[in-house]
Amino acid sequence: MANNIKEQIKADLDLAKQTGQLRVDRVREIVKSAVSGVVGEFKEGSRDLRILVREAVSAVTENLTERGTEIKEEVTASIEGALEAVNAQRHEAIAQTQAQVKQLQAQVDEEEEKIQQEVDGILAEIKDTSTEKSSHVKTSIESAVNAIQNSDEAALLRKRYAQLQAQLAIVRANLAARYGGRGEEVTNYLEEAKKWYNDSRPQAESMIGQVKEKHGQLDVKLGEAGGAIARREHQVKQVLKDLLVAATSLFKDKDTVDNGKEPAIRK
Repeated sequence: MANNIKEQIKADLDLAKQTGQLRVDRVREIVKSAVSGVVGEFKEGSRDLRILVREAVSAVTENLTERGTEIKEEVTASIEGALEAVNAQRHEAIAQTQAQVKQLQAQVDEEEEKIQQEVDGILAEIKDTSTEKSSHVKTSIESAVNAIQNSDEAALLRKRYAQLQAQLAIVRANLAARYGGRGEEVTNYLEEAKKWYNDSRPQAESMIGQVKEKHGQLDVKLGEAGGAIARREHQVKQVLKDLLVAATSLFKDKDTVDNGKEPAIRK
């Protein structure tokens, strides 16, 4: 079986050479196609499957060694293609689970919104009843209601939660790209990151310049990552890594917009 795979890969590589199509992306697709054709015959995680992948990568190195040039990118592409083929079913299961998680998250968000509406209604009712009280009691009630409605702690918790979810989605995108995830899977994680990022994004017009600039940089990098995936660029892993670094840097600045202070200079 392994020998058949090697022969198929070598034949496809030779054809690509003859037609002038031996590019990195083509190497990845050749290996992925060859391994995908037989991966179903092996048990997941088995030694035989690992040998199959090893032989597939070996076929590429043996075929390209004659070029006498650096073939690191081609070897990397062959490994990526093999991993994507081997883990295709697992990534499909992950995608389905993620869809269920999103559905559950939407239900949670809906229930939380209902709670917020109920609380707002109760507080409004309490505030209305204060009109019948003495001015001293009325002031106390209104002050208490306003303190609950304008809780900085609650707002901060919501912001922190959204920030963590945005970072987590970017981490998942990095992991999916690194371990053979499909482009659609990575794109879905980026879309999820954008959603949580926008939820955590300060809306105040008074946003200080430094924080505003960092948000702009993250916007740009999110766009670059999405574009790189759409164009199937082989540098997508580095783009995603840069995106994660940018997100981490942005979210380290704690509440600079809320308190109107510049972030502390880190030495």
